[in-house]
Amino acid sequence: MSAHPSGDEQADPARDVVARILARAGTALQSTDAAPTETDGEQLDVEERSALRRVTGLSTELQDVTEVEYRQLRLEQVVLVGLWSSGTAEGAEISLRELAALAETAGSTVLDGVLQRRRTPDPGTYLGSGKAAELADVVAATGADTVVVDGELAPSQRRGLEDIVKVKVVDRTALILDIFAQHAKSREGKGQVELAQLEYLLPRLRGWGESMSRQAGGRVAGGAGIGSRGPGETKIELDRRRIRTRMAKLRRQIDQMAPSRATKRASRHRAEVPSVAIAGYTNAGKSSLLNRLTGAGVLVENALFATLDPTVRRAQTPDGRAYTLADTVGFVRALPHELVEAFRSTLEEVGDADVLLHVVDASHPDPESQIAAVRTVLADIEGLTDTPEVLVLNKADIADAEVLTRLRSAGPHVVTVSARTGAGIEHLRDVVAGLLPRPAVEVDVVVPYVRGDLVHRAHATGEVLAEEHTAEGTHLQARVDAELAADLADALR
Repeated sequence: MSAHPSGDEQADPARDVVARILARAGTALQSTDAAPTETDGEQLDVEERSALRRVTGLSTELQDVTEVEYRQLRLEQVVLVGLWSSGTAEGAEISLRELAALAETAGSTVLDGVLQRRRTPDPGTYLGSGKAAELADVVAATGADTVVVDGELAPSQRRGLEDIVKVKVVDRTALILDIFAQHAKSREGKGQVELAQLEYLLPRLRGWGESMSRQAGGRVAGGAGIGSRGPGETKIELDRRRIRTRMAKLRRQIDQMAPSRATKRASRHRAEVPSVAIAGYTNAGKSSLLNRLTGAGVLVENALFATLDPTVRRAQTPDGRAYTLADTVGFVRALPHELVEAFRSTLEEVGDADVLLHVVDASHPDPESQIAAVRTVLADIEGLTDTPEVLVLNKADIADAEVLTRLRSAGPHVVTVSARTGAGIEHLRDVVAGLLPRPAVEVDVVVPYVRGDLVHRAHATGEVLAEEHTAEGTHLQARVDAELAADLADALR
């Protein structure tokens, strides 16, 4: 039985929320607020990213709802579905607006939406039979080919909803996985996304009648000779086994890539170069901030999950000390568990950091919930508990002054900046410089001119307090790491 509200006074808020979302549809990819600036470089990846947009006219309407998992996922004309179980209309609007932005980032067009007011999801169809029938009418009227649900569906719920609406139903987790699959560029990133997709797919294989029950025996089962003949496996069993085999292979490949990352981090540690990690909610402006601080020229796009592969660049404090800045994948509310596990290697950059820059979109309607969502994921990262966190309130040029005032009490180190205009960036550099670990050994030496490399290392990795060129060499007063102090002592012998 449907639990949709009775009476116009209850239904109107849900309709109003959907109407406001549709009025803003298209803004996720077309807004000029986050247009690249001169500090973002040439943005060479923009053309390549645009080439990944989906081709229109490839319908996924299901005439026969069997073996749907083996059809290619194409999101074109979509209808959004949300469940308003608690909270206010504003909270439901924020969640549905984020779903619309996710759908647009995946390359689809949002046509309409349905918002259901009920305490708990219906175990059979998620919405309830009445609202599901209403959704089927909306899908038929708009010509949509996909329904996107703002939540994670059980296999039975998705099957029940597909049986009614007769088009493919995609939940929020599958949508995020699809965006990741489009945006991953590195071999490791692609492997991590595929592993997450297979983990999500494995319990959701489905089919009826002969499509999954037919059996393969003898040579068809993959073997030959004695011991391989007989009833064999059903198609669904065979597919599950193939998926598990592929997952095991991917895990081995990802594990084999770990030493390379560890070697790069170890080389930075040996050189005593401090590290700063940039983390935060998706589309908060992390890549723009990296470009502003380092001139890295990494891709900047007003879309969710524009960055998947971590970027590490070198930067300098105002007093000349070198450190590295790492841009990491963005987080999102209810980030799929499969992705958290698959991208744990990416998050190692955060765990090894000396300072964490937690970037927040201060112009967002509910920045506190984004801060909480990010901190929930960060709490699971080993070695991060003692790392100082700087809360960077980005997009201050378009944020509400009252919101900025409220957020300044969200942590011990809070800096207000605009990566687009450059406001507050110098203050942020000073805060980072104050939190970075300082070299432990203070030296007062005259370095021979033939050992200029040691002076260069002192400038690059240490803190030079005073420098004077004398007849004997460079008189250097500095704070350096223990390894460089030992090298300086050897040079004077």
